[in-house]
Amino acid sequence: MEKSRIDENAPRKASREARRQQFIEATIATLARNGYARTTLTEVAATAGLSHGLIIFHFQTKEQLLTETLLFLAREYRDNWMRALEAAPASAAARLEAMIRADFEESVCNPGRLGAWSALWGEIQSRPMYQQHGAPYDIEYAETIREICRAIIEEGGYAFDPVAVARVISVTLEGLWFDLMTKEQPYPRQQAIDGMFLLAQAFFPKHFGPSGALQTRRT
Repeated sequence: MEKSRIDENAPRKASREARRQQFIEATIATLARNGYARTTLTEVAATAGLSHGLIIFHFQTKEQLLTETLLFLAREYRDNWMRALEAAPASAAARLEAMIRADFEESVCNPGRLGAWSALWGEIQSRPMYQQHGAPYDIEYAETIREICRAIIEEGGYAFDPVAVARVISVTLEGLWFDLMTKEQPYPRQQAIDGMFLLAQAFFPKHFGPSGALQTRRT
């Protein structure tokens, strides 16, 4: 298969930050294509259409490049769901719907991103730099889901533990992502969203239907 080249027409004299981002995007593409073990600095440089010396200048080791790529993906994921919450109506159910839909936005849930996450999935816990800088994103996400579930439970008088419900929702979202990562012919992202709405409806029947939050259901 012919290698994809990232931004071949970019100006030669790009800023340091632009070059680093070019290499990170090339790393994502290489991870998705080759997997973790076969991703090398040389391969990433070739994908970016840049020299091996230049990638060494910006990222001295494969370890540094992969860690910074992982942190970039984590920030990108956080920014995506934060934007979704900011745009959502104020009700807790609408906010949960926004979180669910955000997980399957094409910008973060596409073959390239999913392939890179799949390649890096087993590396997350073993990277101290990610634990230092990336783990707070995971904690923030978990706390946000939990507080939304708590608000829905209090509003609807549901007899559930919000911690347990939030955990089930988060684990199911992760499972659907993993399913989309590993299927040779993945199903449409909308099917994953519909499945999450069925789960939300099972927990919160006063607030959710098969099309999403009842207050914001689309016609």
